[in-house]
Amino acid sequence: MSDLLKEVKQAGVVGAGGAGFPTYQKIDAQVEIVIANGAECEPLLFKDRALMEHYPEQIIDGMLKVMSHTGASKGIVAIKGKNRQAISVMTQHLPGNITLFEMRDVYPSGDEYEVVYHSTGRRIPAGGLPLEIGVVVQNVETLYNISRAAAGRPVTHSILSVHGHVQTPVTAWAPLGMRYAEVLELAGGATIDDFVLLDGGPMMGNVVTDLETPVTRLTSGLIVLPRANKLVVRKSQPEKAYRRFGKSACDQCSLCTEMCPRYLLGYPIQPHLVMRSLLTSGELSQTLSHWAQACCECNICSLWACPEELDPRNVCVTTKRDLKQNGSWLSPAQLQKMTREVHPMQEFRGVPTARLERRLGLNKFEHAAPLVSRDILPNQVTIPLQQHIGAPPKPVVSVGDRVSVGDLLAQADETGLSVPVHASISGTVTAVGDMISLQR
Repeated sequence: MSDLLKEVKQAGVVGAGGAGFPTYQKIDAQVEIVIANGAECEPLLFKDRALMEHYPEQIIDGMLKVMSHTGASKGIVAIKGKNRQAISVMTQHLPGNITLFEMRDVYPSGDEYEVVYHSTGRRIPAGGLPLEIGVVVQNVETLYNISRAAAGRPVTHSILSVHGHVQTPVTAWAPLGMRYAEVLELAGGATIDDFVLLDGGPMMGNVVTDLETPVTRLTSGLIVLPRANKLVVRKSQPEKAYRRFGKSACDQCSLCTEMCPRYLLGYPIQPHLVMRSLLTSGELSQTLSHWAQACCECNICSLWACPEELDPRNVCVTTKRDLKQNGSWLSPAQLQKMTREVHPMQEFRGVPTARLERRLGLNKFEHAAPLVSRDILPNQVTIPLQQHIGAPPKPVVSVGDRVSVGDLLAQADETGLSVPVHASISGTVTAVGDMISLQR
């Protein structure tokens, strides 16, 4: 393992823009192009924009380190064209082998498949990885963390936005393990009483009601909405309900498919056929179910396209689950055989962010969430060990131990894909289990 891979692993760096795949494994490759993904597309999230405006040197430094390690001759910074300040700041720091690519202000422009296709003209193979076409994609926060890792500084904080029904929307560096209740106070607290949180954005985020939930390396934003909000109610539907509604009300208009970003790029995903599978059984249902496997779960079908306000997205999600459990998951080679050419209307069917915000009832929240620079020091943190894809790390501390910020709390499990966890505040260890609690 190279020095950079060791540093990145020891620092606990994982993908900050997705499911948290350990970065040391992702960049252990030889490619032609490294892409810094700053095309943040979820409404009301501003953490990537804030990073590019305030930490351009660290992002570029992390990018150059990845390029050197992977042998890439070209770097691309993907950023929405509307973010003029971030573009201006980043442009001042670009070396000759890194260019800037302006993405349209549409959803889901930040999807990895979209970023790669639009910035390089290459398509990631269905069921495959960017590595197969000579590309590595990293979120700008991940690149920032790679730069710090090379300087011996582990991941102890996550940058996130707090928006919605709050006093003052903000973006801030929150210590890992900080309670969501305290994170809300960074924005002056909620301005409504009966509220829930959308964790991760209004389109792909989840509804959270427990304010004791801790910040992890994957936390990107919290949006405060009324419990009775239509978007919240739709996201909270039980599986039995949305499958029953889909079975009884879907009229097979196919708008969910015609607006699907992955379908428009030619991938084998057709949500309307998956909805049809609810009405069938046996071999026919099995055949229709396979059209769910390439779903990226962006929610365009459910929250934008469907005139009946059904939930093709979650039907696809649960169908994918069932395909895996039934041993019916198609191989990448099988999916690739089902892939078509890019749809001729692809560039005209992007969903404008402003219109999407109006559809979701979020257009009242017009203000950005500026970065706050003050240090944030909660009295207590509870840090989960499982914050990433792979095996959780193994604790190396005991109750009563004194630790400082950055000290190792749990070491990577060397028998599998794993990264360590470090202290996000200085204090005393008060509990060790699936989570490690620290008290200042």
